[in-house]
Amino acid sequence: MSTNINSTEKKGSFFQDNQKSVVFILGGIIVLILLYFGYQKFYLAPRAEKATDAMYKAEEYALIDSLQKKAIDGDGTFLGFKEIADEYSNTPSANIANAYLGSLYLRQQNFQEAIKYLKKYAETGSEILDPLVIGLIGDSYSESHDYKNAADYYKKAANKSKNSYTTPLFLKKLGLVYEQINENKQAEEAYSKIKTEYPESAEASTIDGPLARVQAKQ
Repeated sequence: MSTNINSTEKKGSFFQDNQKSVVFILGGIIVLILLYFGYQKFYLAPRAEKATDAMYKAEEYALIDSLQKKAIDGDGTFLGFKEIADEYSNTPSANIANAYLGSLYLRQQNFQEAIKYLKKYAETGSEILDPLVIGLIGDSYSESHDYKNAADYYKKAANKSKNSYTTPLFLKKLGLVYEQINENKQAEEAYSKIKTEYPESAEASTIDGPLARVQAKQ
C-alpha cells in the first residue's frame, strides 16, 4: 500500500513540477514579447525617425558631383551616408544609405567599397530598387574586369523582378559581359530574350546589332 502511495505522490509531484516549468516558460515568452515590442516602439521607431530627418541633406549632396564627398562623409553639421548607416543601423534609412554609398563609390571608381556597401543593403521588396542594387554590384564587378561575378549578379538582377525596365537593362549588360569572356551562345540567349520577351523596351530597339554580332562569332 505504501508503494502505491509513494507512486501517487511522485506522479503528483512530477505534474506539479512540470506545471511550474510550463508557467515559468510561458512567463519568459511573455517577457520577451513585451521586450521586443518595447524595443520596436521606444528604441527603433524614434531612431528611424531621426535617421529619416538626417537623410535629406546627404541626398541633396548626392545629386551634385562636386559634393559627393560631403554626401558620403557629411559636412560637419549634417551627417553623411556613412555615419547614417553606422549610427542608425537597423533602420530603413540606414539601409537606403548603404545603397547610396555603394552607388557613390561606384561613380568614384572605388569598386571594392561600392561592393562592400551594396552588399549590406537588405532587400525591401521593391520591384525596381532591389534589382537595381543587385545590378550595381554587377556594374562594380564589371568595372573591376571580374566578368564572371558580374555575369552572376546581372543574371540575378534580371531575374529578381520581371519588368520592362530593369529586366531588359540587365539582360543587355549580361550579354555584354558574356561577350567579354567569349560566351557568345549565352550572350545570344540574353539578347534574344530582350527581343522576344521585352519588345517594347528601350533595349529592344537597339538589340539587333549586338544579336547579329554574337551570332556571327559562333
